Amino acid sequence: MPYVQRFLERELMRSLKHFPVTAIVGPRQCGKSTLVKEALKGHSRVVYLDLENPADLRKLEDAQWFFESQKGRLICIDEIQRRPELFPVIRSTVDEWGGNGRFLVLGSASRDLLRQSSESLAGRIAYRRLTPFLWTEVAKCRSIESYVTRGAFPPSLLAASATRSFDWREQFITSFLERDLLQWAGVSPVAMRRLWQMLAHFNGQTANYSALASSLGVSDMTVRRHIDLLANVYMVEVVPPFVSNLGKRLVKSPKVYIADSGLAAALLNVRNFEDWQAHPGLGAAWEQIVLSNLKGRLPGVDVSFYRSSRGAEMDFVVQRGQKVVAVECKCSLSPSLTKGTAFALEDIQPLKTFVAAPVSEGWAMKPGVDVVSLGELSGKAQAVLA
Repeated sequence: MPYVQRFLERELMRSLKHFPVTAIVGPRQCGKSTLVKEALKGHSRVVYLDLENPADLRKLEDAQWFFESQKGRLICIDEIQRRPELFPVIRSTVDEWGGNGRFLVLGSASRDLLRQSSESLAGRIAYRRLTPFLWTEVAKCRSIESYVTRGAFPPSLLAASATRSFDWREQFITSFLERDLLQWAGVSPVAMRRLWQMLAHFNGQTANYSALASSLGVSDMTVRRHIDLLANVYMVEVVPPFVSNLGKRLVKSPKVYIADSGLAAALLNVRNFEDWQAHPGLGAAWEQIVLSNLKGRLPGVDVSFYRSSRGAEMDFVVQRGQKVVAVECKCSLSPSLTKGTAFALEDIQPLKTFVAAPVSEGWAMKPGVDVVSLGELSGKAQAVLA
């Protein structure tokens, strides 16, 4: 599989220069290990440990001794969430050694989940999130139709055929449910698959925990806990409602997205782009793609959605400090705005509004509102939010 240069590579090297510990977090199979090995292939003094490898696990039975034996090297530990007790040892080691670029840890659990174990590294660790492929990383070698259908996970998007791509996604879902979730949280694979499939059918809608709980025969709290777990391992994206002082009656429940359009397609048995075009879930899949590309290219921004009782609606409200841009997602080559979107713009008063569509090049729709391609969106939003 050819290496595709990642947007995060430069930020990774910068973090290694300025922090004793750098953490790269992101879902399984998104390319963390490949990124690190490619970025560091010219560095001779690197030791790499994979905590899914029993031989590497044995090396860390006495972690303090092993670290001392590798002093002067960059110690890279993959799947760190499997041994959270290593964090205090890492802290004492970097405090003793001083300097930056001592440890690089990779994890398939979120920063929030890891923070519970890594609080002692405050001020010593930089977190960087790697998503599956951003569109700008693969636009030269893949079509937008393939990106929407196969999703952004490297083994799926770069598979030799559509059949192999679909088979990989089905195996990924099964492995994730039957191995990872079972090991990490002891959650029943059958129950979680049913929840995941229901979330795929209601992709991008505001969470109705009671309805989901009733269908699954469990409590509301169990559904909330399971969705939180899926979010913490990057399998769903939970988008909070926009909070404002507008005095409007706003929706209070978050929206929940399957975190990859290809996984959503597999859960819905959508096998090609023609099937997607005929499926009512295509619009939500496009929203998720826009969301992932925004968050992947603009780390640190706050992303929410806007919906009021009078029907005003905006897919995403992107904030950095006091600056706000609005993003409406339209999976159409000739997008237009609804009355609800117009109401939302009156309420939010963003600095700029972008209509993200699968077009090759954008255009001005009207004053303050531009249609943009997926490749243009993040750069134009960044220019406004800077």
